[in-house]
Amino acid sequence: MRCLIDTNILISAALFPDSVPARAFMKAVSPPHDAVVCDYSLDEMRRVYNRKFPHKISDFERFLSLLTLSVEIVSTPEETGEGVRDKQKIRDLNDRPIYLAALAAGVDGILTGDKDFLDSGITHPRMITSAEFMRVD
Repeated sequence: MRCLIDTNILISAALFPDSVPARAFMKAVSPPHDAVVCDYSLDEMRRVYNRKFPHKISDFERFLSLLTLSVEIVSTPEETGEGVRDKQKIRDLNDRPIYLAALAAGVDGILTGDKDFLDSGITHPRMITSAEFMRVD
């Protein structure tokens, strides 16, 4: 499965290496799966670390170094074109660029724990939790 990994999964994987999101992350970056992360998520992750975990910036930088070796980093497109109508289904405006990046990257699913994504009703790409992803072959 080709999937875009959402920011909340990245943060959980970095902070809690024994968690279900961390296991899902490791599965997503391993064959036969193909993992994608958008540059918007990396910026968002950096903001969260600077604000909430400033004492763990060096851990974040190490995680980021490993991340860039194991995933495809894609650009976040402008808010025009494909998906503009469906993006309205996503309540949190900060999640919409991630959705548009997923569309542009042609992923099958978005690996997320974000309620706004999970409750959006969007069926493509599929919104998939860490626990659900662990059951995917």
